[in-house]
Amino acid sequence: MWGATFGRAMKYVLYVGDMSKKLKELMQRAEHWPEQAQEELVQLGEEIEEELQGGEYEATREELRAIDEAIAQIERGEVATEAEIRAAFAKFRTA
Repeated sequence: MWGATFGRAMKYVLYVGDMSKKLKELMQRAEHWPEQAQEELVQLGEEIEEELQGGEYEATREELRAIDEAIAQIERGEVATEAEIRAAFAKFRTA
């Protein structure tokens, strides 16, 4: 049936009577997701909830490493050209 993680997620939404239809449908589909995917959904939901409650976001070590690397790349002059940026946006807009 549901994993323990999914059960944690459900406690946040079961009491919401007017939850959006799309969210309800997502939660029903999530019942059949692998445990790791359910854990990611819970983590994302908890992050959103903290933001809505004015909580302070704490980046993970992985996120902090990615930020440090991005700053180092900028300092080394490794930045995208305007044409590369336009191409990337064009690609993702059509995807």
